[in-house]
Amino acid sequence: MASVEIRAVRYDDPDAVKLNDLVQQEYVERYGDGDLTVMDAAHFDPPRGLYLLAYDEDGEAVASGGWRAQEDSPEGHADGDAEIKRMFVVARARGRGLARAILAELERSAAAAGRTRMVLETGQRQPEAIALYRSCGYVPVPKFGYYRHDELSVCLGKPLVTSV
Repeated sequence: MASVEIRAVRYDDPDAVKLNDLVQQEYVERYGDGDLTVMDAAHFDPPRGLYLLAYDEDGEAVASGGWRAQEDSPEGHADGDAEIKRMFVVARARGRGLARAILAELERSAAAAGRTRMVLETGQRQPEAIALYRSCGYVPVPKFGYYRHDELSVCLGKPLVTSV
């Protein structure tokens, strides 16, 4: 990863909005619609969340990802969950380890904030995302979230280890 800087930003930061628009376009291409999960910038405010962007050597935002705290809910979350949202790398920057670097920092920060499990919802039409998460230790968990009844939904989770 040559000259990449990962920065914490708000979910409504202009660079974050730009990448979110791109990921929504990708969802439309793969699924026919954008992600309809309700999200708010405040969901990602520390200490109950974090939103990260990776900037390349030209200072351009090329990757994103965030987590937000979740508790036991009718949507299937459990107490102590940290839910990953908007993991995305622009096409020209893929294959450089950016998603892994963001994921590692999300896991570290969620554990430091006292979260006990990282969870995410992706879809069967995103095999590269599923492969990434599985290679990082994520395993299937009971479905949760807006798409929990959708046959294409894939929910994965991983216990978080807190450092003493």
